[in-house]
Amino acid sequence: MSKILVIAEHLGGKLNPSTARAVSAASAIKPEAIDVLVLSDAPDAMAAEAAQIEGVSRVLTIARSENAHALAAVLAPQVAKTAAGYSHVFAPSTTFGKDLAPRVAALLGVAQVSDVMSVEGSHTFKRPIYAGNAIITVEAAPAHTVVATIRTASWPAAASGGNHAPVEALSVEASLPTHTRFVELKQGSSDRPDLQSAAKVVSGGRGVGSKENFDIIYKFADKVGAAVGASRAAVDAGFCPNEMQVGQTGKIIAPELYMAIGISGAIQHLTGIKDAGTIVAINKDGEAPIFEVADFGLVGDLFKIIPELEVALG
Repeated sequence: MSKILVIAEHLGGKLNPSTARAVSAASAIKPEAIDVLVLSDAPDAMAAEAAQIEGVSRVLTIARSENAHALAAVLAPQVAKTAAGYSHVFAPSTTFGKDLAPRVAALLGVAQVSDVMSVEGSHTFKRPIYAGNAIITVEAAPAHTVVATIRTASWPAAASGGNHAPVEALSVEASLPTHTRFVELKQGSSDRPDLQSAAKVVSGGRGVGSKENFDIIYKFADKVGAAVGASRAAVDAGFCPNEMQVGQTGKIIAPELYMAIGISGAIQHLTGIKDAGTIVAINKDGEAPIFEVADFGLVGDLFKIIPELEVALG
């Protein structure tokens, strides 16, 4: 039987929703057990959160001062040691997971499976390739530990609140590197919902025209209670910061509602929104590729349409 270790992602004392999504992927394998590993200098609060996620058998914690900041070089040796006895090690396919999982795979001497979007069997998975234009089925060797990153946009978050998994503290003897150290964390602050976990996202593209004009996107997003995203063209033009970029080289998201305003719909952008529930497109070019994937489309001047929508919304 399979036994899966899920690496928890957290920041500021709270679990990232990607952890519950990785648990969903683990549950699809129908394993004997799903354990969540929390690495931190003070893991108790995150461990308590993880213990409530449906499907979790145990929560394991490693409390070390070196784990105060999520440095992949420091965490990987501890994860590799803890992975002994597990058939699978899963991490979310976020910046955190993409940094950590390859190091764990290398330490275990196995090949990594990336961006798992569906489970076909205990060692058989589907993942996107060619910017999401094709889906490939990959099979991992049953004789080795499977180290995989989970495409969070393809999985719902496992329910939370009805479980009471036991929490166990581990003491792992792992040699940690001294050449890697934490310097500082710089992150933008916003009262808007987080882009990767928001139920509604409003994105602006090159058609918005300028950094000043991008205010119309911010104001409309605030009106509907949405997070704000952008196309790569808008980011490259300096309309907004790069952490707002949605697409192949930005964030892969799966909101219930995605509104693409002034975005033509290059394939790299569409890759980032393919799992969205409902896609609404507003563009003056009726031939724009975005309309091929949109559930609802409005052809016209966004600077006229958006104010009209705001009035209609009341």
